[in-house]
Amino acid sequence: MNKRSWITFTVVRLLAFFVPLLVLLFMQVNPWIATVLAAVIGLCVSFIFFRKPRENVARELYEVRHAEKPVVREDDEAEDAVLDALGETPAAPEQRQN
Repeated sequence: MNKRSWITFTVVRLLAFFVPLLVLLFMQVNPWIATVLAAVIGLCVSFIFFRKPRENVARELYEVRHAEKPVVREDDEAEDAVLDALGETPAAPEQRQN
């Protein structure tokens, strides 16, 4: 996972919120209204102009979340060791008889 893209995107998103907020507060707009307007402006700016960093972060998040990891259980390793010692190969579930 590339931490640089996460940090860059986070900083840019924060700037997209705080710059309009500071401008609105400097213009003496009511702080509640300034905060809501800054949030909307930051969202719109981020959606329109920061598509590439947003897609990079989303892709990395998807890759981390959906990484293929083999499921290994404790008893599987023990059973494989016993079968290796006996010189047998594990049978497929359909071939096993219970």
